[in-house]
Amino acid sequence: MFNFAVQSKVILSTYAKIYRKYYQFLHKMHLTEQNKNDCMPLKIALFASGSGSNAENIVNYFSGSSDVQTPLIVSNKPDAYVHERARKLGVPSYTFTASEFREATAILKLLEAFEIDFIVLAGFLLKVSEPILHAYPNKIINIHPALLPKFGGKGMYGHHVHEAVVAAGERETGITIHYVNENYDEGKVIFQAKCEVSPDDTPDTVAQKIHELEQQHFPVQLENLLMINGCTK
Repeated sequence: MFNFAVQSKVILSTYAKIYRKYYQFLHKMHLTEQNKNDCMPLKIALFASGSGSNAENIVNYFSGSSDVQTPLIVSNKPDAYVHERARKLGVPSYTFTASEFREATAILKLLEAFEIDFIVLAGFLLKVSEPILHAYPNKIINIHPALLPKFGGKGMYGHHVHEAVVAAGERETGITIHYVNENYDEGKVIFQAKCEVSPDDTPDTVAQKIHELEQQHFPVQLENLLMINGCTK
């Protein structure tokens, strides 16, 4: 019997691989034109507050890449599981308090020491402070577990979002990858992907659908964005 859901996943996975190879080819052509030998890989710092599954997925995706490196993970919680993932991945991880994130001096020094080009929020729950925004204009990227502008704003994260989606009787939801600005979830949208919400879905089943979208799309869309920005000198 033809299983539409399974076949759709296979098709999407195949498409994503072809898409990635196409962008890699374009990027290599671009680097050749600007003298690839003079280029340094772009470096991403991953900010995370919880389990760190998105952070781990991104690190693994770019493992071995000559174009993108993920040398640093930063958290606001010393007991977050992302630190254990970082240890297993061999990536240094650091913890700063909420006040240190607001003041930002120590964090910016750390980012400078690691020569960070972009910041990626992978389940990071604190609002990014003005000093960090100023130091990385249009270079901070977040993923939100809903189709913004719906279900965004302060307090709308994780399971709170999925509960609100189900309670509102939505028939679709998804993910939004966007730039970060001074307001919660209001930065320019980079990419969105959707999934169906069926009448018998619960917040838990919606969460699983969103997790699959995040794992599939987040690293690929980061790669596309970084290839557009090119290498550093």
